[in-house]
Amino acid sequence: MDTKAIEATALSIRSLSMDAIQKANSGHPGLPLGAAELAAVLYGEVMKHNPADSKWVDRDRFVLSAGHGSMLAYSILHLAGYKVSMDDIKSFRQVGSKCPGHPEFGDTDGVECTSGPLGQGVAAAVGMAVAESMLAAKFNTPKHTIVDHYTYALVGEGCLEEGVSSEACSLAGNMKLNKLIVFYDENKISIDGNTDITFTDNIEQRYLSYGWNVFRGSMYNVKEIADLVESAKREGTKPSLIILKSTIGKGAPKAGTADVHGAPLGEEGCKTAKKALGLPENEQFYVVPEAYKYFEEKRKEWAQAQADWQKTFDAWAEENPELAKKWKAYWNQEQTGEAALPEYKVGDKLATRDASGKALNTMADRYEWLVGGSADLQGPNKTKVNKDDGTYSPANRKGRTIEYGIREFAMSQVMSGINLHGGLRAFGATFFVFTDYFRPSLRVAALAKIPNIYVLTHDSIYVGEDGPTHQPIETLASVRCMPNVQMLRPGDAEESAIAWEMAVASKDHPVLMTFTRQAIAVYEKADKDWRNTVRKGAYVVQEGSDSPDITILASGSEVEMSLKAAALVPGKKIRVVSVMDKNLFEAQDDAFRAKIMGNTKRVVVAEAGCRQGWEGYAKKEDCFTIDRFGMSGPANKVAEALGFTPECLAKVLER
Repeated sequence: MDTKAIEATALSIRSLSMDAIQKANSGHPGLPLGAAELAAVLYGEVMKHNPADSKWVDRDRFVLSAGHGSMLAYSILHLAGYKVSMDDIKSFRQVGSKCPGHPEFGDTDGVECTSGPLGQGVAAAVGMAVAESMLAAKFNTPKHTIVDHYTYALVGEGCLEEGVSSEACSLAGNMKLNKLIVFYDENKISIDGNTDITFTDNIEQRYLSYGWNVFRGSMYNVKEIADLVESAKREGTKPSLIILKSTIGKGAPKAGTADVHGAPLGEEGCKTAKKALGLPENEQFYVVPEAYKYFEEKRKEWAQAQADWQKTFDAWAEENPELAKKWKAYWNQEQTGEAALPEYKVGDKLATRDASGKALNTMADRYEWLVGGSADLQGPNKTKVNKDDGTYSPANRKGRTIEYGIREFAMSQVMSGINLHGGLRAFGATFFVFTDYFRPSLRVAALAKIPNIYVLTHDSIYVGEDGPTHQPIETLASVRCMPNVQMLRPGDAEESAIAWEMAVASKDHPVLMTFTRQAIAVYEKADKDWRNTVRKGAYVVQEGSDSPDITILASGSEVEMSLKAAALVPGKKIRVVSVMDKNLFEAQDDAFRAKIMGNTKRVVVAEAGCRQGWEGYAKKEDCFTIDRFGMSGPANKVAEALGFTPECLAKVLER
């Protein structure tokens, strides 16, 4: 190890970080000043990567879970030779910058994961480690190893306090993800002061109880850091936590205190820090020449490592042409098999969750790279994959079914990590009401354009006896208002199958599909091309007339209810529209929406959820919705008590 070059790199990270934050007059200098050595050792000596090809599939991944310290990442990416220029560094936290306030996937070359909401980064790293192990099991052969990389993450006290990290790290220990190595920047400081005021956990014992290896060292002994990584790799059967004692804001006037966590040092503070660190006091954005030289020489080594891997890959592909064909399909998300969607007859009666289960198995047959599971609700969610390699476990890395346990938040972030890794596509399942448990992860997935697939059953008051705690009322509206999220609520078994096709087709946004617990009938569709039309969000189920007296906009189980209600009002021409995706329908042009709704005199909305979001279509009194919490009892009795039946809807139509 070139210790002097590593130290020069760490010094340069501190220099760039404090100046970028000072120029922006915004940012968090504490972590990059305190943990610079770790970044230098990782990118210089430990990680298998190649800045010239940041998407090399067998690279090691690094996730800065403590994303507020983003200048640590930007500085080392710049020094290592990724596409992060000095001008990018100088425009830190400015509009359009490649160096935004927190790392954002897709904005910055070399950033593997959007992070900043604490704990979510390390949970995504767990998903990346899962993906590596799955792909290694599927594609490595006794003669050739083409998948063999590690996932690293850096966490701070904040990450370890947030519950999602506990969920995810518990899961990682259970899964024995031995190629996951997490560094804990132990500086004992958060925004409000020393963490002893709120956080006195024995982290070593906590992670040992999760089934992890735990190692301790100093952030400022670069050889020790590299040795600890090697020790973690030698252990070979568990994930590893490496606790590195550090000083937040090392070198700054207020180092070791909360004052240096999240505010610029100030011009005098920067000068004082530079003097203490041995940097030129009056030079901005200074890089120690040895740092640039060190990484320039490293690039040849990295390029050779990738070239050697490519030779191995080419030899593997030549000897295993069928595997090579699958490899291409996995990474390009191409179809690997032929399977037809389930067929139904008008009048067939089944819960859309059952129809979803059948469609899922069709998708699993078509796409071998589709993996996933449920948060301990495989039976109720109908997410068992019948033709797969079993359940994923330490003994069976080929398994396509993932048992997440009762960890909805972690499930969602692990899905994000799997999908960010590439080569696989992950889905996850729970009850619709428990969207609230993973909502922060859903938001980040939408922001990062990650195509997670969520299977959400028990979608309304028809959950019944479980009562209002399990009966979503506001959930549809709250999900629909989140940018870049697709919310599908199919009305029958046939629509459920199309919903699955739409979900798998997504490339740049998460898709939520919500399904019924109760059985509903497959209905006849007036639009004979409905399978295509519905992909625009809505289609006509019952024509009524080109100029109907009433057009009912309904979703999910309320399509069947609307058909029944319309039959109770024979004196009116009533059109029924299934709105499977309200936002997508609204995104269509005026001509399409007018064609679907008809030249109607009146619009009525029917949906087993709150009215919010439908006000632009119908008057308050014409919104047949539920704007209160439900109650416990048999589903039909609950509906009667709430006045949510076809008969009650018919009274609205008769007005």
